[in-house]
Amino acid sequence: MDNNQEELTSDIDRSLVTTTFDISGYKIVKQLGIVKGIMVRSRSIVGNIGAGLQTIFGGNITIYTNMCEKARDDTYNLMCEHAKSLGANAVLGVRYDTNEIANGISEVLCYGTAVIVEKA
Repeated sequence: MDNNQEELTSDIDRSLVTTTFDISGYKIVKQLGIVKGIMVRSRSIVGNIGAGLQTIFGGNITIYTNMCEKARDDTYNLMCEHAKSLGANAVLGVRYDTNEIANGISEVLCYGTAVIVEKA
């Protein structure tokens, strides 16, 4: 993760961003609502050619893997920034969703429930 991404989530401890609906040792003080990070990505022609070459040899298509990982990281950070803007210090029930909008164009969504927690 680069410095810019660390700045985006610096006010929300990553251990308090979770797929669970509670955090051991913490109690929910206030629920602030749904937060999300969303972006639409397309594959580049260069990436498609490189991925096509990788399919010849089989295995992990790293060009697409890296693109997907970057999209998930970016939407995660956007979601955390949204939560931070509401005053949250945690996000519960985090999920990812992906939809193909058109051939080669995908929407990536990261969402959860922004909350304020304190140690129990």
